[in-house]
Amino acid sequence: MSVWLPTATCRPETCLADPAPAVAHPRRVLRLTACLVTVLAGVVLSLPVRLLPQDTRDRLTRCWSRLVLRALGVTVHLGTPGGGVHPGSAVGGGTLVVANHVSWLDIPLIAAGRPGRSLAKTEVRRWPVLGPLVAWGGTVFLDRDRLRTLPDTVTAVAEVLRSGHPVIVFPEGSTWCGRESGRFRPALFQAAVEAGAFVQPVTIRYRLADGRPTSVPAFVGDDGLLTSLARVVAVRGLVAEVTFLPPIPPPAAPGAGLSGAGPSGARRSGARRELARAAQAAVEGVR
Repeated sequence: MSVWLPTATCRPETCLADPAPAVAHPRRVLRLTACLVTVLAGVVLSLPVRLLPQDTRDRLTRCWSRLVLRALGVTVHLGTPGGGVHPGSAVGGGTLVVANHVSWLDIPLIAAGRPGRSLAKTEVRRWPVLGPLVAWGGTVFLDRDRLRTLPDTVTAVAEVLRSGHPVIVFPEGSTWCGRESGRFRPALFQAAVEAGAFVQPVTIRYRLADGRPTSVPAFVGDDGLLTSLARVVAVRGLVAEVTFLPPIPPPAAPGAGLSGAGPSGARRSGARRELARAAQAAVEGVR
């Protein structure tokens, strides 16, 4: 258990019992096979793709993410409030993209609309196939059991933002089932304060084809990755709705450190807390 990040109260036995229509076993095998082939293709092509211009890499990442989700049987709806511009062009450069966290599917879902470097727990690095892939993609890893590494992580994220690259984070600190959610922790918003970067809230919702909310994709508690994957490929008509909300502008002046003392430190602390509250309010305002 993490010594500083919250643990969600959601558990598989209480949150993953929602009835959902299922596909036949041959279709499940087909989906798993298609997903594996697509992911392996991404692993093989990741090195040469890194040599391409950034815009080309982003287009290929969006395409690959959508192919992975389609292989799993997930229908993706990307949008902004009231239509508007494509989510990837709302704000350019280094933007802190923050979203509610339900499932491991959340990462390719956001990448399908707005690719960026992710922040992930160190355990992800050890996941089969996906671990090396996210590491090669420039993921910033966070050791949730070592509090003293947090300032270095914030500094690393701020440097990526200053370099003009978006960073995707899930500030709840844990996955929730979707019916319940956690508080956005302010610590990582300090990176946006230091870099003078915009914060773009994103809301992720999962539904069935008939419009009913579902917790089937949730990855909570002691749920295993393979168990969760098997549950996702079994469901019929899974729809993921991803809403890219209006960006929140950065504070007037960047700060300088996570734990500064005196009035300036208090202002920086207040700035990151204000950003966290504003982003959570925006995310929770989407129904």
